[in-house]
Amino acid sequence: MVKIRKFELEVLQKLCDILGDTHTGLTGSEIGKLLHNCRIDDPLPGYTKRHRLFEALSQRQESDGCANNIIAFIQAAMNPVRYVDNREGFDLRRNRLNKALAFAGFFLEEDGKLHYAEAVHTLSEAEQRAGRLRKQLSERNIHPDVLRFCRAELLQDNYFHAVFEATKSVADKIRQKSGLKSDGSKLMDDAFAISLGGYPHLAFNSLQTETELSEHKGLMNLIKGLFGTFRNVTAHAPKIKWSINEQDALDMLTLTSLLHRRLDGAVRTSIP
Repeated sequence: MVKIRKFELEVLQKLCDILGDTHTGLTGSEIGKLLHNCRIDDPLPGYTKRHRLFEALSQRQESDGCANNIIAFIQAAMNPVRYVDNREGFDLRRNRLNKALAFAGFFLEEDGKLHYAEAVHTLSEAEQRAGRLRKQLSERNIHPDVLRFCRAELLQDNYFHAVFEATKSVADKIRQKSGLKSDGSKLMDDAFAISLGGYPHLAFNSLQTETELSEHKGLMNLIKGLFGTFRNVTAHAPKIKWSINEQDALDMLTLTSLLHRRLDGAVRTSIP
C-alpha cells in the first residue's frame, strides 16, 4: 500500500475540531466506536471530544509515519450510509472538512472517499481561480448551465471538481429530457442507441441521412467519453493522483458546453 504523507498538525487539529464539534460533530460514543473499528488507540477517552480525537489520531500518525489510518478514520466517519436520515448534517460536515483538507491536498467527495487535489495556500486562492476561469469561459460564450459550476467552493481544491460537477449536469439534462432514470453508459444507451429499424429515445437531429446518423452516434460517444474520463476515475483515488490543470479544465468545460447546447436541441421521439 502506498504511504500517504502525514497531515500537518494544524490541519489535523482543525479536522478534529470539526469532527469533535460540540454541536455539529460526532458524539463521544461514535468517536469511541469509530476509533475501535479503525484499530486506533483511544488514549484519552475522558477528555473533550476534539482533544480526545486529536490525541488519538496524532499518536497514530506519528506511529505509522504516514496518514493512511487518518484517512481511513475520516472516510469511516463520513460513510454516507451513516447519514441516510441526516443529509443536511452530512453536507455541512463535508463542506467544513473540505475547507481544511484543501490545505493538505485532499477533497472529500459525496461518496465519503478522500481524493487527491491541488493543495491551496491562501483562503483567497479559490476565489481567484474561479474568477479567472469564469472570465475565460465567458469569452468562449460557454453555455450558462456550465458556468454555474465554476464556483469558488469547487475550485478550492483543483479544477477537477468543477469539471466533474459539470459532467454530472449533462447526465441530469439527459434524464430530464428523456424521463429515464439510469446513469453512466447505460443512460447513454437507453437514451441514444438506435435499434434496428427504430429510433432512439432522444435524437440530436432528424436521422434522415447517413451524415445525420453519424453525427448522432458521434455525439453519443462524446458523452460516453466525457463520463468515462471524469466520472469513473474518482473510484481509484487516492491511490492514483489524477490532476487537471486550468487549460485542461477550459477545454473540457468547452466540450461540456457543446454537449449542453446539442442536448437543448435534442428531441424526444415516439418509439415504435
